[in-house]
Amino acid sequence: MTVRGPNGEELPDAVLFSCSLNAIRSPMAAALMRHLFGSRVYIESCGVRAGVLDPLAVEVMDEMGIDLSHLHPKSFETLSDTSFDLIVTLSPQARHKAMEMTRAMAVDVEYWTIPDPSAFDGSREQRLAAYRAARDAIFKRLKDRFAARPAPEP
Repeated sequence: MTVRGPNGEELPDAVLFSCSLNAIRSPMAAALMRHLFGSRVYIESCGVRAGVLDPLAVEVMDEMGIDLSHLHPKSFETLSDTSFDLIVTLSPQARHKAMEMTRAMAVDVEYWTIPDPSAFDGSREQRLAAYRAARDAIFKRLKDRFAARPAPEP
């Protein structure tokens, strides 16, 4: 059965977003995908290692009305399900781990180059700008990849 978005766009049944620590980019991507498509798609996130949720990631997602504060970062090894149609990796380490994990599986793996905002130095406002840029780049990539657009007015 094909899963359809609010405008008829074809969606995968299950998507995993992964980065290095499951602390910034992959939780943002999973939350933004849920924001766009709700419960139509099973969405999960993990890291190569389970880190600590980054408070600046929580803050910039909160600006969009999306709450990340409940997230408990996890690793590939602690996933309860590995039956994904698509794994989107957001760091080179996550791409390598996903390729290893899926050698004998029928799953697509994509690598999206989204800079790690925690690598940026500067004032709090400059660092927040880097987090917003990562959030916005992920949001745009999701909309482009899955042809998301606002649902038509009834």
